[in-house]
Amino acid sequence: MPDSLLDKALAPGLQARQQQHLYRRRRTLASAQGSQVQVDGRQLTGFCSNDYLGLANHPRIVEAMRSAAEHYGVGSGASHLVCGHTSEHHALEEELAEFTGRDRALLFSTGYMANVGTINALVGKGDAVFEDKLNHASLLDGGLLSGARFQRFLHNRVADLEKKLQRSEAERKLIVVDGVFSMDGDLAPMPELAELAERHGAWLMMDDAHGFGCLGDTGAGTAEHFGLDQNKLPVLMGTLGKGAGTYGAFVAGSEVLIETLIQQARPYIYTTAMPAAVAAATRASLKVIQEEGWRRQQLKGLIRHFRQGAGELGLTLMDSDTAIQPIVFGDARTTLEVAEGLEQKGYWVGAIRPPTVPQGSARLRVTLSAAHTQEQVDGLLQALDDVVTALPKTPL
Repeated sequence: MPDSLLDKALAPGLQARQQQHLYRRRRTLASAQGSQVQVDGRQLTGFCSNDYLGLANHPRIVEAMRSAAEHYGVGSGASHLVCGHTSEHHALEEELAEFTGRDRALLFSTGYMANVGTINALVGKGDAVFEDKLNHASLLDGGLLSGARFQRFLHNRVADLEKKLQRSEAERKLIVVDGVFSMDGDLAPMPELAELAERHGAWLMMDDAHGFGCLGDTGAGTAEHFGLDQNKLPVLMGTLGKGAGTYGAFVAGSEVLIETLIQQARPYIYTTAMPAAVAAATRASLKVIQEEGWRRQQLKGLIRHFRQGAGELGLTLMDSDTAIQPIVFGDARTTLEVAEGLEQKGYWVGAIRPPTVPQGSARLRVTLSAAHTQEQVDGLLQALDDVVTALPKTPL
């Protein structure tokens, strides 16, 4: 069959991505998430999952989902506002609110939908939204789609943000940041941002996708880590498919905020509710997060061990004390070669390239989990040393 006009228009773009070493390829797993995974028929030690606490295959959580599926079935049937809101959803929202120290919480099917829906429910034409340059794509898209005046400030540069706030005449001003930045692994300066927002009459929203479950004394996330209550941080978003090991997302805050989102957040209103069985699994996960604090301690120990070992090898690490440990190579081709070399030695690490990260900052995104052992981390470090040492000494 001859190529259609559509295919002829799109094919050059795909070819260009391949030539620039930027082409993305899907991999197929035949196992549950864990430190050991079966990928495309091979057994590999995985260092690219966001299952930071090793809960995605926890037996208590699996059993909670199985039991709930037997009772509620596998589909919710409709949106939350039609007939899809079950007692499991409701109980999870109440438990998330209590866990995060907020008045209420609202479930969304994905983090992307939570961010786009929340930003668009809070600001629009005539308002202003200020976002860190390294924010997740969902936050950036939410800001752009809102119709508000969209401004980006230099990464973690509070002074740059303040200049932009001082120039703004908008009545509604929304500051939006990641709590833990997904590709760098560093934390936003949340206390300084909260103080700045209060001083300029702005609202502060934080996406805690990569902090929830991992940071704070109880695992409640970046807000708990910095001691920020609902007044200091009025809009808290978190995802459930990373540290919590399940699926979905939530926004937590005041009664008025949550009721506003129920009335105005289109991705919430017009989306089928997540299966009740997933909500039940997440309820079990919240209990494990709070009861098994050793998982956070295990993760912290592995982070320290990895950073020390990588430093001794002379690898270029970023300023991160979280489970996300990027190793910057700069060049996309070099990054791919290192990732492929590691896979040949039995280690699966994600090669992150533009446009996900800025030009010239291609990197391996090593993610650590409480499910890893120190021996597995040592094996990765040895494999990195072998592969990097074997790289050509001249630019590729």
